Amino acid sequence: MAWFKKARKPIAPVAEKPQSRVPEGLWVKCPGCTQAIYNKDLATNLNVCPKCGHHFRIAAVERLKGLFDNERWTEHFANLISNDPLQFTDTKPYRDRLRSTIKATGMKDACVVATGKLDGLDVVIAAMEYSFIGGSMGVVVGEMITRAIEMALERRQPVIVISCSGGARMMEGALSLMQMAKVSAALARLDRAKLPFISILTDPTTGGVTASFAMLGDLNIAEPKALIGFAGPRVIEQTIRQTLPEGFQRSEFLLEHGFLDLVIDRREMKAIVGRALRFMGAKEAAALPQPVAAVASASTRRSDSES
Repeated sequence: MAWFKKARKPIAPVAEKPQSRVPEGLWVKCPGCTQAIYNKDLATNLNVCPKCGHHFRIAAVERLKGLFDNERWTEHFANLISNDPLQFTDTKPYRDRLRSTIKATGMKDACVVATGKLDGLDVVIAAMEYSFIGGSMGVVVGEMITRAIEMALERRQPVIVISCSGGARMMEGALSLMQMAKVSAALARLDRAKLPFISILTDPTTGGVTASFAMLGDLNIAEPKALIGFAGPRVIEQTIRQTLPEGFQRSEFLLEHGFLDLVIDRREMKAIVGRALRFMGAKEAAALPQPVAAVASASTRRSDSES
């Protein structure tokens, strides 16, 4: 006979947690200071942490919004697309990778070329998109930046290239490496024409992009704490078998050692770039008066269409 009896109680079901009324995605944690930031406040601050100044990575379109007056610009060469020249396959066919990335980003490749006004000055801007295969430079990216430079030559306008890239695109092999020389040659023509070229380096700017046009600016500007270099720190450490100094390949380190001209907060970028372009001789385009004959013909066309 048992000395005691254990009363078996049914296991109570786990009470469901009350559903939060706060929608997900309204707050983001800053990796710099670990503070929670309201998304709208972060967007208003150009995606720079208001507490510690950490610069979040942003899309190419967001960069254009921060530089062009009234967030207005005209996009060019948006329909260029790679045709997978090497029929490359790694973990998946390159053609399939392109197709899925185009669907996910809504872009044809890792660059946006646009024209508009920056602080009242007519400029040509090429901005690289990191979310498109790591912002890698393939045939299309090289062609777009080269065409942007050629457009600037025709219009006698300054060029700004915003780099955000992992380097040359390995899926296009030597064809992607050729873009380093092609863009550099176009920049040489721009230099001979005495037109300004400002290079803005953001996190990250590495590989063949750093080894070519990203470091060829009349003025090389970087955002704070951006990773900039050719090979990555881990590769360098394994090669030279030495511990690298703290902050190696970051913007501030490169500025201290003469590889950069300025390290600028994103919130001040537009004003400083505009001031630099004026110092280099860029001028606001004056509105040219239309000839009397052209005005007359235009009014005639309107009256004909109305009748």
